[in-house]
Amino acid sequence: MWERDSKAIAVVVGVGAAQGTGAAVAREFCRSLGYRVALVARHSNGLNALKSSIHDIGGEADAFQIGAYTQSELAHVFDEIAKVWPDGHFRVGIWNASQWSNIPFLDIKDQDIRASTQINIEAPLFFAQLLIPRLLAAPSPGGSLLITGATSATRGSAGFAAFAAGKSGLRAMSQSIAREFGQKGVHVAFVVLDGMIPTPPVRKLFGKTPEGAARLDDPGATLSEDAIAKAYLFLHQQSPGAWTLEMDLRPAKEKF
Repeated sequence: MWERDSKAIAVVVGVGAAQGTGAAVAREFCRSLGYRVALVARHSNGLNALKSSIHDIGGEADAFQIGAYTQSELAHVFDEIAKVWPDGHFRVGIWNASQWSNIPFLDIKDQDIRASTQINIEAPLFFAQLLIPRLLAAPSPGGSLLITGATSATRGSAGFAAFAAGKSGLRAMSQSIAREFGQKGVHVAFVVLDGMIPTPPVRKLFGKTPEGAARLDDPGATLSEDAIAKAYLFLHQQSPGAWTLEMDLRPAKEKF
């Protein structure tokens, strides 16, 4: 539905480094649609490098570091984005921030549940509340809210109770938002990423053994961040006559 638009703004939250899903999605929306990209993250590592890489391909991007994903700080980020591009309009928001944990059930503490629900439920709720009115206020009202999920949103595995609580809540919330605002022109889609993306942090965590390293080097056993980004672009460009509510992506060799 949406065409190239040099004044449209894409807000990508959860850009941890120059590699990964958030970075790939930011580059894709800039390259394919000419969107201005607001890069939002808690840590500055990689933000400026990603901003520079987008500028190198002729795109427009700016970095917005946030101390915490609270309602007030997210509101401040949206105000700052509007100051940077006063002639722009918001067209798509990508929620890619997450809080991951693998804790045996009997060891879960109250702070573990709070951490999961704060990042995986509360923060995206506030983000959506700030984004949607801005999408509807655009010259051509409407746009997309694309939410990155995980396997734990649909299946709680052993040791992932705290994580699954947050992600399943996020999934249910995305469905509620879609049913309330879809008829007003806001396409909400939840994307389940079922597999590992071979980023440096993932390699550090799972590539310590020869078997783990071999798996991370196998393109059929890991998710491609660039392919994920193209899927997000596809969702954003869908006609309102056939919108996807939920999409799951996994590598060919992933067990499911």
